[in-house]
Amino acid sequence: MTIRVLLADDQALLRSAFRVLVDSEPDMEVVGEAADGAEAVALARSRRADVVLMDIRMPGTDGLAATRLISEDPDLAGVRVVMLTTFEVDEYVVQALRAGASGFLGKGAEPDELLSAIRIAAAGEALLSPVATKGLIATFLAQGGHGDSAPRDGGVYAERLAALTVREREVLVLVGGGHSNDEIAERLEVSPLTVKTHVNRAMAKLGARDRAQLVVTAYESGLVRPRVE
Repeated sequence: MTIRVLLADDQALLRSAFRVLVDSEPDMEVVGEAADGAEAVALARSRRADVVLMDIRMPGTDGLAATRLISEDPDLAGVRVVMLTTFEVDEYVVQALRAGASGFLGKGAEPDELLSAIRIAAAGEALLSPVATKGLIATFLAQGGHGDSAPRDGGVYAERLAALTVREREVLVLVGGGHSNDEIAERLEVSPLTVKTHVNRAMAKLGARDRAQLVVTAYESGLVRPRVE
Protein backbone atom coordinates (compact mmCIF):
# COMPACT_ATOMS: atom_id res chain seq x y z
CA MET A 1 0.00 0.00 0.00
CA THR A 2 1.31 3.44 -0.91
CA ILE A 3 1.28 5.98 1.92
CA ARG A 4 -0.27 9.24 0.72
CA VAL A 5 1.63 12.17 2.25
CA LEU A 6 0.58 15.81 2.49
CA LEU A 7 3.21 18.50 3.16
CA ALA A 8 2.12 21.55 5.16
CA ASP A 9 4.79 24.23 5.65
CA ASP A 10 4.93 27.91 4.73
CA GLN A 11 8.49 27.52 3.39
CA ALA A 12 8.33 26.43 -0.26
CA LEU A 13 11.98 25.40 -0.32
CA LEU A 14 11.48 23.04 2.62
CA ARG A 15 8.38 21.54 1.04
CA SER A 16 10.35 20.91 -2.16
CA ALA A 17 13.08 19.11 -0.24
CA PHE A 18 10.53 16.95 1.58
CA ARG A 19 8.78 16.15 -1.71
CA VAL A 20 11.97 14.90 -3.35
CA LEU A 21 12.74 12.73 -0.31
CA VAL A 22 9.26 11.26 0.06
CA ASP A 23 8.70 10.65 -3.65
CA SER A 24 12.00 8.76 -3.80
CA GLU A 25 10.49 5.99 -1.68
CA PRO A 26 8.56 3.17 -3.41
CA ASP A 27 5.94 2.90 -0.65
CA MET A 28 4.93 6.57 -0.38
CA GLU A 29 4.02 9.59 -2.50
CA VAL A 30 3.32 13.29 -1.96
CA VAL A 31 -0.29 14.04 -2.87
CA GLY A 32 -0.30 17.75 -2.10
CA GLU A 33 1.39 20.79 -0.57
CA ALA A 34 -0.12 23.43 1.71
CA ALA A 35 1.33 26.77 2.78
CA ASP A 36 -0.98 27.22 5.77
CA GLY A 37 -3.20 25.21 8.09
CA ALA A 38 -6.51 25.96 6.42
CA GLU A 39 -5.20 24.71 3.10
CA ALA A 40 -3.78 21.63 4.82
CA VAL A 41 -7.18 20.67 6.23
CA ALA A 42 -8.86 21.13 2.86
CA LEU A 43 -6.21 19.11 1.02
CA ALA A 44 -6.20 16.36 3.64
CA ARG A 45 -9.85 15.83 2.76
CA SER A 46 -9.71 16.26 -1.03
CA ARG A 47 -6.46 14.35 -1.61
CA ARG A 48 -7.30 11.52 0.83
CA ALA A 49 -4.00 11.89 2.68
CA ASP A 50 -2.81 9.20 5.07
CA VAL A 51 -0.14 11.28 6.81
CA VAL A 52 0.28 15.06 7.08
CA LEU A 53 3.71 16.51 7.83
CA MET A 54 2.54 19.65 9.61
CA ASP A 55 4.64 22.64 10.58
CA ILE A 56 3.55 24.12 13.92
CA ARG A 57 4.11 27.76 13.05
CA MET A 58 2.38 28.94 9.88
CA PRO A 59 0.58 32.19 9.04
CA GLY A 60 -3.19 32.31 9.41
CA THR A 61 -4.40 28.94 10.64
CA ASP A 62 -1.36 27.45 12.35
CA GLY A 63 -0.42 23.80 12.60
CA LEU A 64 -1.99 23.30 16.02
CA ALA A 65 -5.38 24.61 14.92
CA ALA A 66 -5.21 22.60 11.69
CA THR A 67 -4.36 19.42 13.59
CA ARG A 68 -7.28 19.97 15.92
CA LEU A 69 -9.65 20.46 12.97
CA ILE A 70 -8.41 17.25 11.37
CA SER A 71 -8.67 15.19 14.56
CA GLU A 72 -12.20 16.44 15.27
CA ASP A 73 -13.51 15.67 11.78
CA PRO A 74 -15.02 12.14 11.56
CA ASP A 75 -14.39 12.12 7.81
CA LEU A 76 -10.66 12.50 8.49
CA ALA A 77 -10.43 9.81 11.18
CA GLY A 78 -7.80 7.91 9.20
CA VAL A 79 -5.48 10.90 8.77
CA ARG A 80 -2.37 10.94 10.95
CA VAL A 81 -0.47 14.16 11.69
CA VAL A 82 3.26 14.32 12.35
CA MET A 83 4.11 17.74 13.71
CA LEU A 84 7.35 19.35 12.54
CA THR A 85 9.01 21.75 14.93
CA THR A 86 12.30 23.55 15.43
CA PHE A 87 11.94 23.16 19.18
CA GLU A 88 11.57 19.49 20.01
CA VAL A 89 10.61 19.78 23.65
CA ASP A 90 8.34 22.66 24.54
CA GLU A 91 4.72 23.40 25.27
CA TYR A 92 3.91 23.39 21.55
CA VAL A 93 4.74 19.70 21.45
CA VAL A 94 2.30 18.95 24.27
CA GLN A 95 -0.38 21.05 22.61
CA ALA A 96 0.23 19.15 19.38
CA LEU A 97 -0.32 15.80 21.08
CA ARG A 98 -3.45 17.08 22.80
CA ALA A 99 -4.72 18.46 19.50
CA GLY A 100 -4.54 14.97 18.03
CA ALA A 101 -1.08 14.68 16.49
CA SER A 102 0.41 11.20 16.32
CA GLY A 103 3.77 12.62 17.30
CA PHE A 104 6.40 15.11 16.32
CA LEU A 105 9.78 15.40 14.73
CA GLY A 106 12.43 18.09 14.72
CA LYS A 107 13.17 19.81 11.42
CA GLY A 108 16.80 18.89 11.92
CA ALA A 109 16.03 15.17 11.78
CA GLU A 110 17.93 12.93 9.38
CA PRO A 111 16.15 11.86 6.15
CA ASP A 112 15.83 8.27 7.37
CA GLU A 113 14.19 9.52 10.57
CA LEU A 114 11.61 11.49 8.60
CA LEU A 115 10.75 8.54 6.37
CA SER A 116 10.54 6.26 9.38
CA ALA A 117 8.25 8.78 11.11
CA ILE A 118 5.85 8.70 8.18
CA ARG A 119 5.70 4.91 8.22
CA ILE A 120 5.26 4.79 12.01
CA ALA A 121 2.43 7.31 11.93
CA ALA A 122 0.72 5.56 9.00
CA ALA A 123 0.77 2.35 11.04
CA GLY A 124 -1.03 4.09 13.91
CA GLU A 125 1.92 4.05 16.28
CA ALA A 126 2.99 6.88 18.57
CA LEU A 127 5.99 8.86 17.43
CA LEU A 128 8.28 10.61 19.88
CA SER A 129 11.51 11.87 18.38
CA PRO A 130 14.76 10.49 19.82
CA VAL A 131 15.78 13.95 21.06
CA ALA A 132 12.64 14.38 23.18
CA THR A 133 12.99 12.14 26.22
CA LYS A 134 9.95 10.36 27.59
CA GLY A 135 10.56 11.94 30.98
CA LEU A 136 10.27 15.49 29.65
CA ILE A 137 7.14 14.70 27.63
CA ALA A 138 5.60 13.02 30.64
CA THR A 139 6.34 16.03 32.84
CA PHE A 140 4.78 18.48 30.40
CA LEU A 141 1.69 16.33 29.93
CA ALA A 142 1.17 15.83 33.64
CA GLN A 143 1.72 19.50 34.46
CA GLY A 144 -0.38 20.82 31.62
CA GLY A 145 2.48 23.15 30.77
CA HIS A 146 1.58 25.36 33.73
CA GLY A 147 3.24 23.68 36.67
CA ASP A 148 0.02 22.09 37.95
CA SER A 149 0.60 18.41 38.60
CA ALA A 150 -3.09 17.58 39.12
CA PRO A 151 -4.69 15.37 36.47
CA ARG A 152 -6.83 17.24 33.95
CA ASP A 153 -10.55 16.36 33.74
CA GLY A 154 -10.11 13.69 36.40
CA GLY A 155 -13.82 12.85 36.64
CA VAL A 156 -14.17 12.30 32.92
CA TYR A 157 -11.07 10.14 32.78
CA ALA A 158 -12.16 8.12 35.81
CA GLU A 159 -15.40 7.23 34.05
CA ARG A 160 -13.57 6.21 30.88
CA LEU A 161 -10.91 4.23 32.70
CA ALA A 162 -13.63 2.36 34.60
CA ALA A 163 -14.69 0.82 31.29
CA LEU A 164 -11.30 -0.86 30.88
CA THR A 165 -10.59 -4.38 32.05
CA VAL A 166 -7.75 -4.96 34.49
CA ARG A 167 -5.52 -6.21 31.68
CA GLU A 168 -6.40 -3.25 29.42
CA ARG A 169 -5.43 -0.83 32.20
CA GLU A 170 -2.20 -2.73 32.68
CA VAL A 171 -1.44 -2.46 28.97
CA LEU A 172 -2.35 1.24 28.98
CA VAL A 173 0.20 1.89 31.75
CA LEU A 174 2.90 0.16 29.71
CA VAL A 175 1.92 2.03 26.55
CA GLY A 176 2.19 5.25 28.56
CA GLY A 177 5.67 4.18 29.57
CA GLY A 178 6.69 4.12 25.93
CA HIS A 179 6.91 0.35 25.55
CA SER A 180 6.30 -1.36 22.21
CA ASN A 181 3.84 -4.21 21.73
CA ASP A 182 6.70 -6.70 21.67
CA GLU A 183 8.11 -5.33 24.93
CA ILE A 184 4.68 -5.40 26.57
CA ALA A 185 4.12 -8.96 25.36
CA GLU A 186 7.39 -10.05 26.93
CA ARG A 187 6.55 -8.37 30.24
CA LEU A 188 3.04 -9.85 30.41
CA GLU A 189 4.07 -13.19 28.90
CA VAL A 190 1.46 -13.06 26.15
CA SER A 191 1.69 -12.79 22.36
CA PRO A 192 2.18 -9.44 20.57
CA LEU A 193 -1.15 -10.09 18.81
CA THR A 194 -2.89 -10.31 22.17
CA VAL A 195 -1.29 -7.02 23.23
CA LYS A 196 -2.42 -5.40 19.99
CA THR A 197 -5.98 -6.56 20.68
CA HIS A 198 -5.89 -5.02 24.18
CA VAL A 199 -4.44 -1.78 22.78
CA ASN A 200 -7.16 -1.55 20.12
CA ARG A 201 -9.91 -2.21 22.67
CA ALA A 202 -8.49 0.43 25.00
CA MET A 203 -8.36 2.91 22.13
CA ALA A 204 -12.00 2.20 21.27
CA LYS A 205 -13.19 2.56 24.87
CA LEU A 206 -11.20 5.75 25.47
CA GLY A 207 -12.02 7.33 22.12
CA ALA A 208 -8.34 7.53 21.19
CA ARG A 209 -7.44 8.01 17.53
CA ASP A 210 -4.12 6.25 17.85
CA ARG A 211 -1.41 5.13 20.25
CA ALA A 212 -0.16 8.66 20.86
CA GLN A 213 -3.54 9.60 22.30
CA LEU A 214 -3.32 6.63 24.65
CA VAL A 215 -0.05 8.05 25.95
CA VAL A 216 -1.72 11.41 26.54
CA THR A 217 -4.64 9.76 28.33
CA ALA A 218 -2.34 7.66 30.52
CA TYR A 219 -0.59 10.77 31.84
CA GLU A 220 -3.45 13.27 31.94
CA SER A 221 -5.68 10.81 33.81
CA GLY A 222 -2.99 10.34 36.43
CA LEU A 223 -2.81 6.60 35.69
CA VAL A 224 0.88 7.07 34.85
CA ARG A 225 2.97 9.59 36.75
CA PRO A 226 6.00 11.35 35.29
CA ARG A 227 9.44 10.30 36.36
CA VAL A 228 11.80 13.11 37.18
CA GLU A 229 15.24 12.00 36.06
